[in-house]
Amino acid sequence: MNDLDLLTAITVFVLSVLVGVEVISKVPATLHTPLMSGSNAVHGIVVIGAMLIAAESHTWPGHVLAFVAMVFGAMNVVGGYVVTDRMLEMFRARPQAGTKAGTKAGE
Repeated sequence: MNDLDLLTAITVFVLSVLVGVEVISKVPATLHTPLMSGSNAVHGIVVIGAMLIAAESHTWPGHVLAFVAMVFGAMNVVGGYVVTDRMLEMFRARPQAGTKAGTKAGE
């Protein structure tokens, strides 16, 4: 990687961080949880990228970094689904007192 490639990579990284902070700061707090559900796709791409890095790496530091990236990406995916499930649980109808779970009061 020459100096120009490194400078381009750093520029893209810094600009993406700035754009990400700006976009997330404009999102109301009530929408953060639904957006986490949508970000699972991004974290899935992180896991796939880490797998590709592990496949191309020929040194132990590369393997360790790829493994750490896979672990963090997988934790984000699982955590996103857990948060989404908890959020959707809030919107499910609760059974009324004296009825079985899953049946309506008039049945």
